[in-house]
Amino acid sequence: MKTCLVVDDSKMIRRIAGRILKDLNFETSEAENGKEAIEFCGVSMPDAILLDWNMPVMNGLEFLRALRDKPNGNQPVVVFCTAERDVAKIATALDAGADEYVMKPFDSDIIESKFHQAGLM
Repeated sequence: MKTCLVVDDSKMIRRIAGRILKDLNFETSEAENGKEAIEFCGVSMPDAILLDWNMPVMNGLEFLRALRDKPNGNQPVVVFCTAERDVAKIATALDAGADEYVMKPFDSDIIESKFHQAGLM
């Protein structure tokens, strides 16, 4: 079974995404900010990361850059999942190593489609 780390400061978003991912046969873990997520990845690198942009402590972009600098940090497929709609920010995320981008609000069809496009399913 593939693994996915859901990184979002909203407990509700983590739970909703977790249910969707479980229905897609992913084992899920959660982190509420980039710092927790980078610590998690230092112990166990997931197959995929569903990542929010705006979080306290360490935001999604800071996390992504730190992740891609780690040994094996290029392995997880990273899907940004955020309310950010600025084209320049989307380009920045993709340039930093994001594989896909999902706008909030999202549903199971959107997540499944993006995970297919990213080669996770």
